[in-house]
Amino acid sequence: MDVDKYIASGVLELYVAGLLNEDENLEVHRNAEEHPRIKEEIRSIEAAILALSKSAAYKDSGSRDFQDVIRRIGDKNEARVVPLPRKRATWIQYTGWAAALVLGLGLGWVYLQNTELKNQINLRSHEIQVLEDQIFEARNSLDKTRELLGTLRDREITVIALGGQEAAPSAYAKAYWNRAEEKVFIDAQGLPEPPPGMVYQVWSLKLSPLTPTSIGLLEDFTTDANRVFALSNPNDTEAFGITLEPAGGSETPTLEQLFTLGVVAS
Repeated sequence: MDVDKYIASGVLELYVAGLLNEDENLEVHRNAEEHPRIKEEIRSIEAAILALSKSAAYKDSGSRDFQDVIRRIGDKNEARVVPLPRKRATWIQYTGWAAALVLGLGLGWVYLQNTELKNQINLRSHEIQVLEDQIFEARNSLDKTRELLGTLRDREITVIALGGQEAAPSAYAKAYWNRAEEKVFIDAQGLPEPPPGMVYQVWSLKLSPLTPTSIGLLEDFTTDANRVFALSNPNDTEAFGITLEPAGGSETPTLEQLFTLGVVAS
């Protein structure tokens, strides 16, 4: 702990003035117990305020005693007592009160400034964290885009266009098949959003006889902005088809819900 910085922060003056809350008072007390210099500084501040208070107080106790004696004498006889003029407060006393007032105002101002500074620091910290999160997400998205473009531009990639079928004539998609890596990327940008409880399923097809094999689901379709999905395809595919199936997929394709179909060029 930087004791000098802590003493210069003004928190000890606020502690002596009683302007801290309970938790802050306990923190100052613990620091004072651990660091003798802090405890000595608190005593010094208390002594200074006490000295100011004493110098500002009117020392009129003797005057009250004298008035009491006169009153008692007046009770015993009716002799007229000429009142003595009251002694005026000296400029030193006024200076003491003014110094005490200035000190109190100064402590209050320091407390308000510290509170405002803490609020500003917390706000800036939150804004910086939000910005860092946004940069991190954008950087990750950019890295994924570059990786995808590099994959799709590979010379080993076979591109298959999937045209719309009777269930959705205006639908379309593309399959980017890398035979060597046994991967296929489905660009489903041309498919409409599936209804609730439904999901798109991709099929690898052998045409003679017609033999469908599921290679995966296009999950998180509505939340994926790019709508490009990577699937594993170790099959000797002759065509690709996409059907709309109940959530979780189906064992065999629902041909009435065949949205797109494309044949691999021989």
